Amino acid sequence: MIRAAAVPVPAPVVLRLEAISKRFGELLANEAIDLELRRGEILALLGENGAGKTTLMSILFGHYVADSGAVLVADSSGALRPLPPGSPHAALRAGIGMVHQHFALAGNLSVLDNIVLGTEPLWRPKHHRQAARRKLADLMGSAGLEVPLDAPVGSLSVGERQRVEILKALYRDVRVLILDEPTAVLTPQEAERLFLTLERLSAKGLAILFISHKLDEVVRLCRRVAVLRAGRKVAEFATADASPGMIAEAMVGRAVAMPRRESIAPGRVLLELADVEVPGGPHGGRGIADIDLTVHAHEIVGIAGVSGNGQRTFAALLAGLVRPGAGEIRLEGRPWPTGGPRALIAAGIGRTPEDRLSDGIVADLPIAENLVLETYKSRRFQKLGFLRRGRLVEHARELIRAYDVRCEGPGQRIGLLSGGNIQKLLLGRVLELSPRLILADQPTRGLDVGAVAFIHGRLLEARRRGAGIILISEDLDELMRLSDRIAVMYRGRLSETMPATGVTIRQLGLLMTGQVRHAA
Repeated sequence: MIRAAAVPVPAPVVLRLEAISKRFGELLANEAIDLELRRGEILALLGENGAGKTTLMSILFGHYVADSGAVLVADSSGALRPLPPGSPHAALRAGIGMVHQHFALAGNLSVLDNIVLGTEPLWRPKHHRQAARRKLADLMGSAGLEVPLDAPVGSLSVGERQRVEILKALYRDVRVLILDEPTAVLTPQEAERLFLTLERLSAKGLAILFISHKLDEVVRLCRRVAVLRAGRKVAEFATADASPGMIAEAMVGRAVAMPRRESIAPGRVLLELADVEVPGGPHGGRGIADIDLTVHAHEIVGIAGVSGNGQRTFAALLAGLVRPGAGEIRLEGRPWPTGGPRALIAAGIGRTPEDRLSDGIVADLPIAENLVLETYKSRRFQKLGFLRRGRLVEHARELIRAYDVRCEGPGQRIGLLSGGNIQKLLLGRVLELSPRLILADQPTRGLDVGAVAFIHGRLLEARRRGAGIILISEDLDELMRLSDRIAVMYRGRLSETMPATGVTIRQLGLLMTGQVRHAA
């Protein structure tokens, strides 16, 4: 007698979103979105900037209340129960944890204190530290998340801090873990270690919702993909049946071709730094020392490094926000301008800042005014001290059209736009002045694949035109794709530059963690 092969029983559903809709005025953020997550599954949630992912996660975690629909979460018996809306505490109690892209840790407290914070009543006379240590020792052993419990969080590497964030969630016995851009600031080695941890956790039954713009990671790690576009779920498929190109097309509604760097001979020397030192960075950040660097026309020089190794101070120096304490900087053979940011703009230096919201825009001002923040004193935009409103609006319309910005028009508050659209406007504000030297600081952080392709194309156009570009990025794929030469910043010092075609991502990762001093 021949027996039929057993059909595998699907894992039980631990989270179900049913017909979730949310509107903000005229903006439809989510429309009738259905989503299921099963026990032990890693599901990728993808979409362009502004597609509705953040709104959907905010509804799930209780920060927003849906206009219609329901969130159902499995209880300890496996039965799906409605989650009370608008209550992060209820979400945590139901076993939902979230690790945000920007860590929420107290640097002056120990790892142990950060993890147990909020899990015990403040009025309890005695805190159960030994029990917490035993539970964390078990968690670290089973999940492979080793971290020193008594070390101050401020002394940890970025990868170690992320382990603390995940341990915070596991300590609360979560059954569903949401990860928002978890590898944005990790080295390749740290990212691979994270993937191994997530695979181990999913094998033990943890359900994981993985939000990322790095499509290779999605294909590597996730079993299914759900794609949002313009607030609607437009696709859902197994990653085994998909490629990064297919996923990108589902996200933006068209084929996406990443621009390629063409071979161009470097031109004249634009920037020279010799033995430059800045003792301390802005807001008490790490200083830099012994910086030697040369940038030519028609060249992109990439600066890699784990966040916090001096890149912010280096960027502040090139933006005119701090002055060197030692060494020499020359711009086309002449002394570096010393009149601050305004003098640098006048000298033909443009920049897109790392923090576009805090340092790049005034969120409450309209788009038209933000686009002239660095040029409003020119005769084109003012007369006798009064802004020429008609010209501001006309100028904004030109840039909105040229940079394919999705907005209501020049009068819309810029702070209401998605990150990708804000970044396009900032790049347009810089490039319309045809600067000879450009500082592009984290130009595509957190952006979708369509916005990344657009911004990469514009930077390569500026290189072709003759600009020299310093590209500071924590995305090694981006550095490898755009740069002619790459250097690594580690603990405030810059390595020698290396041809991008002659170095591997693994070698860059080792340099970024100080395990080697020069690429092999």
